Amino acid sequence: MSDAAGIVAGAGSQVIRRATSHYTVELASDWNEAALRLREDLATAQMTPFQHAHWLGAWYDVHRNASGCTPLIAIVRDGQQHRVLAILPLVMRSQHHARIAEFAGGADYNAPMLASLTDDQAIDPDAFWGAVRHALAARSCDVVRFTKMPAFIGHLANPLVAHPAAQSCEITGHHLQIPESYEDHRLARERTFRKELERSWRVFTKHEGARFERITDLARALHVFATLEVQQSARMREMGQEYSLDDKSTSDFHRDLITRGLEDGYVVLTALTCGETIVATLLGICIEASYLMVRISNAGGIWSKCSPGRLIIDHTMAALHHDGTRNFDFSVGSYDYKRRFGVSPVPLFDLIAPVNRRGRLMLAVWSMMKSVQVRAAALRPQQ
Repeated sequence: MSDAAGIVAGAGSQVIRRATSHYTVELASDWNEAALRLREDLATAQMTPFQHAHWLGAWYDVHRNASGCTPLIAIVRDGQQHRVLAILPLVMRSQHHARIAEFAGGADYNAPMLASLTDDQAIDPDAFWGAVRHALAARSCDVVRFTKMPAFIGHLANPLVAHPAAQSCEITGHHLQIPESYEDHRLARERTFRKELERSWRVFTKHEGARFERITDLARALHVFATLEVQQSARMREMGQEYSLDDKSTSDFHRDLITRGLEDGYVVLTALTCGETIVATLLGICIEASYLMVRISNAGGIWSKCSPGRLIIDHTMAALHHDGTRNFDFSVGSYDYKRRFGVSPVPLFDLIAPVNRRGRLMLAVWSMMKSVQVRAAALRPQQ
């Protein structure tokens, strides 16, 4: 396989081109510039909701000055026609004396954005990985750490999952497809669960002014989101669980995301309210006919009697289904309420692979250290 490399100065970023006989890869260091240049390709690409321009734009902006985190956007083109085949939104991090490339976005699903191709135009996974690896090597990357990747992006196979080093991830996604009748979906749920939802709604609506609403005004959306943050933090700490979503960067990121995506419907913010009281909130993102839940909260206390978390999920899905949404994603995390809504598990995959000789040595050392730790743990006396 022949290689050719060159450096082109872009406005506000440096672009490194690395070519193989099949594909050409550009590495850009400015997401906003790349997104502007590739806006037509992004508009038609297959992606998960986490790779939408609003999500990535907000995330890259919040982490613009983060130490040890360098934006790295890989743009893969056809070597002959020069059309964009894939976009990998990455960052380069320094960790354990290694330079590691991983997906940007802090998302539950990570994946390249893929151009919609016919079967005879499908990406060659080996050539794809070879081109990406050579381009990353040009930036002194040692290892790629691509985690939580779906096997399919839309209807297209994820070429990174075909890598021989790709392994099943310990966590799974949770997907639900609802056909034309939402009421049929409700009736298909186990009887106890269905009756609990009906009872909870009756209990909730006994309060004067109790209602479900979708928030479309930005000022109110930011107010409701502030309540979500307080409620979610209090709930997680009450349960004794580790919680990291109330740090400033995450708060700034989600506020920017709401500002960018509320008006065009990418961001969906719903709430159960009773007068001025915000009983429950649900933040989600939506592309085409697919909706994905991101954060949920409820006020607890006296409102716990009406199971506000389950209620807001059910009523949000019903409202979106009425408007044409058919695919609902409960994201990662295995909780019983997801099973009761009827989700199916979605396998995810990790790819941790060397990019250069130094990376191979590092992975060998890390693997050996992990084996020693596992053996040492097995030999410890049981408490």
